[in-house]
Amino acid sequence: MNFEGLYDVLKATYGNLGKWWPGDKEEILITAVLTQSTNWKNVEYAMENIYKFTTKERLLGFLYKLPKDELANLIKPAGFFNIKAQRLKNLLEFFKKYNFNLDTISREENLRDKLLKIKGIGKETADSILLYVFEKPVFVVDAYTKRILNRIYNLKLKDYDEIQELFYKYYPKDVQLYQEFHGLIVEHAKRYCRKKPLCDSCFFHKCAYFTSPFLTY
Repeated sequence: MNFEGLYDVLKATYGNLGKWWPGDKEEILITAVLTQSTNWKNVEYAMENIYKFTTKERLLGFLYKLPKDELANLIKPAGFFNIKAQRLKNLLEFFKKYNFNLDTISREENLRDKLLKIKGIGKETADSILLYVFEKPVFVVDAYTKRILNRIYNLKLKDYDEIQELFYKYYPKDVQLYQEFHGLIVEHAKRYCRKKPLCDSCFFHKCAYFTSPFLTY
């Protein structure tokens, strides 16, 4: 299967996922950090803790003012809570400069570069924020993306930018497309293309991994 056909095959199987990442923009801003190195259920537990003390409308301001140790305690279910608390504080410090006005921030030039200068905000997190919060046509590359490219196409690409450019080459820069495509990749990786893949049940019977099971990733 050619690379430009991946989206159509996944969509035909999993249907219309739409935006995929749950929550409103303020929530996504926080969960983009919380989801680092953990599963989504743990993120939900952390958000449930936070919402015992604030509302969605006051979320960013509340977390900004909250002492770091108290924030770390609330997000403990998400793991690496001290590190993530500091990363959230760093991110919120940047947003406070704009009074948490997302529309104003969205109009900033070189916003990706500015996000990447925030300590603890890497390319995947920055691009998740750009795509799902600010709706910029930026493709998010995660571990699932790398795994599927390696297994289906035997593409052993490690560099984030190189993988991202591959999607830009074969797919138009479109926010809705990238949001759904990212979700479809995650869905497939969770259902079939797991760390220990369910190849016998998967519909990609002619993928590189299925035909050469000695591949590892």
